[in-house]
Amino acid sequence: MPDLLLELRSEEIPARMQRKAAGDLKKLVTDALVEAGLTYEGAREYWTPRRLTLDIRGLNARSADIREERKGPRTDANEKAIEGFLRGAGLSSVAEAHVHSDPKKGDFYVAHIVRPGRPAEEIIAEVLPGIVRSFPWPKSMRWGAASAKPGALRWVRPLQSILCTFGAETEETRVVPFEVDGIVAGNLTWGHRFHAPEAITVRRFEDYVASLEKAKVVLDAERRKQIIASDAANIAFANGLELVEDEGLLEEVSGLVEYPQVLMGTFEEEFLSIPSEIIRLTIKTNQKCFVTRRPGAETLSNHFILVANIAAKDGGREIVHGNGKVVRARLSDARHFWLRDQGDLPDLATLSASAAKFGLDLTKPLDQRMAKLDALAVTFHAKLGTQGERVSRIRTLAAALATVTGADPVLVDRAVVLAKADLRTEAVGEFPELQGIMGRKYALLQGEDDAVAEAIEDHYKPQGPSDRVPAGPVALTVALADKLDTLSGFWRIDEKPTGSKDPYALRRAALGVIRILLEKDIRLPLLSVAGDTDLLSFFHDRLKVYLRDMGARHDLIDAVLTPEADDLLMVARRVEALTAFLNSEEGQNLLAGTKRAANILAAEEKKGTAVAAEVDAGLLSLDAEKALAAAVAAAAGEAAAAVAKEDFQAAMTALSALRAPVDRFFDDVLVNDDDPAVRANRLALLAAIRSATGTVADFSKISG
Repeated sequence: MPDLLLELRSEEIPARMQRKAAGDLKKLVTDALVEAGLTYEGAREYWTPRRLTLDIRGLNARSADIREERKGPRTDANEKAIEGFLRGAGLSSVAEAHVHSDPKKGDFYVAHIVRPGRPAEEIIAEVLPGIVRSFPWPKSMRWGAASAKPGALRWVRPLQSILCTFGAETEETRVVPFEVDGIVAGNLTWGHRFHAPEAITVRRFEDYVASLEKAKVVLDAERRKQIIASDAANIAFANGLELVEDEGLLEEVSGLVEYPQVLMGTFEEEFLSIPSEIIRLTIKTNQKCFVTRRPGAETLSNHFILVANIAAKDGGREIVHGNGKVVRARLSDARHFWLRDQGDLPDLATLSASAAKFGLDLTKPLDQRMAKLDALAVTFHAKLGTQGERVSRIRTLAAALATVTGADPVLVDRAVVLAKADLRTEAVGEFPELQGIMGRKYALLQGEDDAVAEAIEDHYKPQGPSDRVPAGPVALTVALADKLDTLSGFWRIDEKPTGSKDPYALRRAALGVIRILLEKDIRLPLLSVAGDTDLLSFFHDRLKVYLRDMGARHDLIDAVLTPEADDLLMVARRVEALTAFLNSEEGQNLLAGTKRAANILAAEEKKGTAVAAEVDAGLLSLDAEKALAAAVAAAAGEAAAAVAKEDFQAAMTALSALRAPVDRFFDDVLVNDDDPAVRANRLALLAAIRSATGTVADFSKISG
């Protein structure tokens, strides 16, 4: 079966767009071919900075014939109806139609329509121009003389050539003829623009890849990544160093080069006085280079790894020299930021009011930055006020939370008022991703307590399901206050997540609260701090997702989680205990018995059958019902006492005593007795079972 090779070659495609664009090309082309009646065995996309490539294997040579049977009007219908049917079916006369008979509806016309299949090349030439023209680039441009014409081709960068060949392995391939804005598809490509700028004639994918390799182009992005990662690790090792791995940077750099050449550069050791985080981000952001360190060391070395796109005749000396000059200049700027942030602000006299408001010491640099943040009235959100106002809210909330977490209230307050101060530092202004990290460093430099410094960095955590939660009581208190203020604030102004949209990362904030409470065993009545039942419902939804991800059954969560439950730690512990109980034979048997009792009771209540308000011991005549009444009374009391002590496992153990008397009751006792009083009493006994088990969970919501 034939294969299709398509290459769209342009000037440099931004690295961040390449992977998605190649995936879009594969989906658009394969969807269009399948819709046109073709099938294929497999397809794979490739990309480099200058090309998108698609290799489709085992494509049909032509689409299948389409046979369709179209039902028409009755044979005795009016002439206009018959003419309309013939016209729609493409028939010239009723002689070309077939007559079918139906015992109930009589005779009617049917058109047997056959649409012959088409050659795959014809279909490919038909669909590809439209795909190229309407390609979903986030940003695109027009170029050249044709750009002034209406409907001119738009592409992410000027499109230079289209390669499109088609043919079976045993045949000579053919060029699929089509044209887009004067660019005619052919069988030519070009290699590395410096090392091999000559045209290359291509037949099929195998010689295409081999020819590009000879022309200094590594087509497979994953292979380019492997080359870069391996060579970078090896050159670091050869110099007694280890590479600081960075998957995001590796992905980006592999999209900047077609022929990766890994080199090592250096900078002066004096720059190592700058925090490692600043050095790494400076070199990464400005030069797309990797950093290194001594094996086992936390601080960086003064050697960096760069990836060039050419094999220079001088071994890369000039490239290394040029990159080194830029790195030194950028590190000089970074050192300037670092030192400036440790000095006094020039306008301290204007900050006294803000300093008094937050109890700040204007002899300390980080305190000055917090005072400046407040004095400038930097907006947090148009409807939620300034950053200073937000810090005041978090301060009040954190003070209340400290009584729950057991954190030192003085340290908590100090951490809160300094937590956002680094937003006014030059280091964070240059690298926003360092907020919190730089605050911690500056806090330690001015002699803050370790717990305060830790809280400044960790109050943003956890920022995702794989991020760690804050460790110390001060840090987790500030983290909770920060997230709860965010959630309650956006709920207050009705800016809630909708569908897949969550611009303020409120789902992440709620998950962060849940993880802190559960992983740190913190009991917090959320309604008392969130104050919104709708927000509590949002927490419930996030809790369900979290517990399911941890392996809990959805029905057990539903059985435990009531609309008013605002102690999420207790909900999680109930689910854990219920799961363990129902994994036992006793738990399964009790579940079956209690569900039977609940079903009978629900059915009778629906019919309006009288149920006694409570069990009357005088109406219990059979040994089985007397035994069950005694067992229910005892189990209910023990379970309630255990729940009050938050010992849910003991509550389950107490309920397990009901298994035998429940089984015996249903074996020996007829609930729907002829005597209405006896029946009402026995139904009350079933209600008592429901009430007893309900102290732990709603067993009716449990499947099985």
